[in-house]
Amino acid sequence: MLLSPDNNEPTRELPAGVRGRLALAVDLDEISMFSAESLPAPCGVSAAKSTDPVSRNTFCILSVDGSEMDEPIRFGQKFVLGTTGGFSDRMLYLASDHKSFLRFAKKSYLQQVFLTDELSYLAHWHATFLDPQLRLENEGFPVPANSNVIITHCHTNRSLAVPRNFWIRSYFGMEYEVVCHTYLNSHKAEEDKNYWLIVTGNPVDEEGTMIDRPNPLSGGIRKNREFHGDTENIKIPE
Repeated sequence: MLLSPDNNEPTRELPAGVRGRLALAVDLDEISMFSAESLPAPCGVSAAKSTDPVSRNTFCILSVDGSEMDEPIRFGQKFVLGTTGGFSDRMLYLASDHKSFLRFAKKSYLQQVFLTDELSYLAHWHATFLDPQLRLENEGFPVPANSNVIITHCHTNRSLAVPRNFWIRSYFGMEYEVVCHTYLNSHKAEEDKNYWLIVTGNPVDEEGTMIDRPNPLSGGIRKNREFHGDTENIKIPE
């Protein structure tokens, strides 16, 4: 899953209902849910308050550069985010394109994010290290799972974001608009609107995630596993 993390900094005066984690999800209408055999293309996306892993908010990381299976995703490496949205037919890919008079986000009028069935350069993304001063040093290193990163669109060089002040109506209720826009503060660093967590599943609990897994006790017995909390790396699935 891709989660927009909760931010409790006092500098951001947001209502209580706006805070909390948000999950990137497929924006399905009632007709598509009960009558369509596959996701319609293009299809919209939104940020949902429910962060439980379900079919509409889980994505698969796909390689575009011929990397071998089970290899970790690295900072600066291009990848594709695909989902079936719970349908058993074709897969759609998260994409974006430059804003135009006919193509823009409905509420914020910023660069639109959508799902398409065309596997083109518009669907290529890469992960960027959070601290701008350390990005060159971390280029090529594995992307840690369940930690804050920036997800940047390769074609437009803008980052995936949830402004949290634009609502859209969906079959599941009111959800937040997702756009492709880089929000910079006075230090030329991305704001928390651009932060994302690439959340992996909990190998112990098939219905849970690693961020919901309780932290081990300081004096407890450590298990010798390949992954442990934030030290797990994002890998290309088989």
